[in-house]
Amino acid sequence: MVKQSYPRIEINLQYLKENVAAIVKKCADCGIKISGVIKGTTGIPQCAKMFQEGGVYGIASSRLEQIEDAINEGIDLPMLLLRVPMHSEVDEVVRLCDMSLNSEVSTLELLNEAAAKQNKIHNVILMADLGDLREGFWDKDEMVKVATRVENEWDNLHLSGVGTNLGCYGSIEATADKLDELVAIAERIEKEIGRELEIISGGGTTSLPRVLLGDMPKRINHLRVGEGILLARDLDVFYGLDMSFMHQDVYTLKAEVIEVKDKPSHPVGKISIDAFGHTPEYVDRGIRKRALIGVGKVDYGSIDEIFPKDKGVEVIGASSDHTILDVEDAEREFKPGDIVSFGINYASIVYVTNCKNVQKVFV
Repeated sequence: MVKQSYPRIEINLQYLKENVAAIVKKCADCGIKISGVIKGTTGIPQCAKMFQEGGVYGIASSRLEQIEDAINEGIDLPMLLLRVPMHSEVDEVVRLCDMSLNSEVSTLELLNEAAAKQNKIHNVILMADLGDLREGFWDKDEMVKVATRVENEWDNLHLSGVGTNLGCYGSIEATADKLDELVAIAERIEKEIGRELEIISGGGTTSLPRVLLGDMPKRINHLRVGEGILLARDLDVFYGLDMSFMHQDVYTLKAEVIEVKDKPSHPVGKISIDAFGHTPEYVDRGIRKRALIGVGKVDYGSIDEIFPKDKGVEVIGASSDHTILDVEDAEREFKPGDIVSFGINYASIVYVTNCKNVQKVFV
């Protein structure tokens, strides 16, 4: 077996647990419980454990194997499947998950059958599409009718509540008015079934600004949070929120320098396409000192999602297995064998934690 030290992703588990606890408390103060989304770190059990120790209500993922890993790690919390179930996996959904998000009658029928075979009651959250145009009922009259069917017809399903997703596809902001629409749908359903729903799930990290700004509709009592715990970078960069109470350096990507040379900053010869079929634009800055590191796009995704921690170092490009740094203005001299550290975004966390070529080190 090949032994290698780099590239590596260093994960500060204590920082992660403190981030979980901070968001859990902020939300608890508003009467909201959190299902911690572990898919951002590919469900790494050690990270999932920090969600539990940080006090989340439950664990959530769109991948059943990640939920199973969490269960095998000894995490005894309500498990939620984030992605609408596939027909082919309903038996496993019922076996592994206490609850799932749903928007299709045929899938609900199969879940009911699977739950009956396993002698279980499976909890469902019906999803409302409020304009982001991913999963969920667009016709709200249909949603209310399906809710009454879950309540009255399918003996092995329990209608736990309703939910929505905002921002992941259609970039629709989770405003207070938008979330009021979800509350209105919940109250329509409650009137039809004659009882109060346990869960009104107001989305994920994109709904956290409502908590932090103090204008979350009062009946929203559940969120599904991943990035806002793992990094809290989006809330800072895109929403302008003060996230200084959170650790934004839970994850550090480290890679080794394999070449340092002075070279032209513009390719020499006829420009065609790169390894990914694109034709990038290159700026001619003359001869510059460049460092190659032994990590590439197959490891972390996009160069726009990694951020050198050394001042004066600039990521200027990458291929599958190499990343090119401009180190002309760096505050230190680089040589082969040196290590370069990077902060990373949510998208890169998904890549690096899922890549077997990137070592995972817990600090």
